[in-house]
Amino acid sequence: MTSGLLIESFADFARSKNIDRPTMIAILEEVFRTMIRKKYGTDENFDVIINAESGDLEMWRTREIVDDDSEDIWDYDKIPLAEARKIQDDFEIGEQVAEEVKLDDFGRRVVQTARQTLIQRIKDMEKELLYQKYKDQVGDLVGAEVYQMLKHEIILTDPEGNELSLPRTEQISKDRYRKGDAVKAVISRVDMNNGTPKIILSRTSPVFLERLFEIEVPEIYDGLISIRKIVREPGERAKVAVESYDDRIDPVGACVGMKGSRIHGIVRELGNENIDVINYTENLELLISRALSPAKVSSMTIDREAKRVSVFLKPDQVSLAIGKGGQNIKLAGRLVDMEIDVFRDNEGQEDDEDVDLMEFSDEIDSWMIEELRKVGLDTAKSVLALSPEELIRRTDLEEDTVVEILNILKQEFE
Repeated sequence: MTSGLLIESFADFARSKNIDRPTMIAILEEVFRTMIRKKYGTDENFDVIINAESGDLEMWRTREIVDDDSEDIWDYDKIPLAEARKIQDDFEIGEQVAEEVKLDDFGRRVVQTARQTLIQRIKDMEKELLYQKYKDQVGDLVGAEVYQMLKHEIILTDPEGNELSLPRTEQISKDRYRKGDAVKAVISRVDMNNGTPKIILSRTSPVFLERLFEIEVPEIYDGLISIRKIVREPGERAKVAVESYDDRIDPVGACVGMKGSRIHGIVRELGNENIDVINYTENLELLISRALSPAKVSSMTIDREAKRVSVFLKPDQVSLAIGKGGQNIKLAGRLVDMEIDVFRDNEGQEDDEDVDLMEFSDEIDSWMIEELRKVGLDTAKSVLALSPEELIRRTDLEEDTVVEILNILKQEFE
């Protein structure tokens, strides 16, 4: 292979991978200098001149002429007078000899190796550029197309053909895709595995919901409204605390839109995830009340040091505060960064359909009832409103005990 063909094929390949010209020439020169070092032991007295456009390559070896009997004749940058005069018969001692080195001098095998090295260097550089590109875009929203469905992940491709990964753990449970479907997600992180970048996407991240709000709500994109915090149970429920920097703008109204026009698009994208938009305030008591929406709080006691709050509600508001499977109270607690215990405010009307836990003292041990009352669960329905996992998390009860209690309470209403 001639130098022209070698450089031309490499240049075409490099251009197809969007490698800029200075980088391309630097790679070419380094590969040729590696060839020189392998053959001559050093490249210090060599000049490599490359014209990537024309495919021209020149390699020149420069040495100083010394006497044939000199001890320096074995130095890499010295040449005996007799050998120099074979190149040009009028050379004298002390002069510099510039000798051109041809690609053919290295042999066919070395040239083929150089070609493979060049291609590999470009592939490595392409991977590095891809890594840097997406590393700088972590947290950005991207659109991609489903390319392949695997057991634990979906492989997508971006508009440039790069492969992206959407793991099952980063998908909303209601997501269902087929090959060719368009998918929106945020870049969660970029890993480097054995020199190959792996771009991980997410649809469960709070950042994904934040980016969707920025698209749908111009005031957020323009900085007039700020998203202070987002907490999510992906695909089920989310709470978003927003704050306006302009007194004339209602942040909740702006996010929801006229007749829900702005938030409907977000809800659809998230598989009908229920989104509560809350007006953020520095007043912790007011923020907690808003976080427990749609329940209406009667009163509360806040222990800031223990990061715990006891909330009192009318009996008909308790189940609203707790929510399906305990989602509402769990998200509210995460939003305000406190553990919330719910108690029934018995000063008003009683819930005739509910039953006080103390009435089950002949079937449930008193210490178990006390454990439930400690976290504000003092009626049968308030306990049944929570999932077993949430009850285990909020109390010191074992799983078997929780299941037994739930079965006893369920029988009361069957």
